[in-house]
Amino acid sequence: MEIVIRIVALVFSVILHEVAHGYVAYRLGDPTARDAKRLTLNPLAHIDLMGSVLLPLFLIIVRSPVLLGWAKPVPFNPRYFRDVKKGVMLVGLAGPASNLVLAAAAGILFRLLSFQGIVGNFLLQVCIINVILALFNLIPIPPLDGSRVVIGFLPSEMISGYLKLERYGFLIIFGLLYLGVLDYVLAPIAGFLLQFLL
Repeated sequence: MEIVIRIVALVFSVILHEVAHGYVAYRLGDPTARDAKRLTLNPLAHIDLMGSVLLPLFLIIVRSPVLLGWAKPVPFNPRYFRDVKKGVMLVGLAGPASNLVLAAAAGILFRLLSFQGIVGNFLLQVCIINVILALFNLIPIPPLDGSRVVIGFLPSEMISGYLKLERYGFLIIFGLLYLGVLDYVLAPIAGFLLQFLL
């Protein structure tokens, strides 16, 4: 039951994260996600076998202290934006922002209504997972959302070189995770947020 609760909480959270990207892009004039029928909370439209099922299950089985995963990225086309840099930055922020809102909502319900059992555990997991997802995705390494925020502030001539990091992005991220650098930076922030919310 614990495994089911954690996977359901994670899948729900990453789906909302991706829909938030698509919805903000749509509000900025980009119909790409809508036309691809990705502005829906239907899990079947978003589930990625590796990122939404196999990786989370593996992390739970090996008792990883951190549960991560992803859904299929919602497509968007920056050419539709009036201000491309600002549009890309807002779309990038939408995912982590949705995670923080969801974490806050789960934390408030958990504290105010004092849910116990399965419901309480689910709210607890939603809060924890969403704080981690928000912070992790804000890391400014392509292809994570934090890199889209950085693009909003970079001079135009530097953007192309910065985006070339994407081909090595996950190698850099896993290297930082292995060395404990991300844990050293993110754990205190996550701890503070969770203590505040819970």
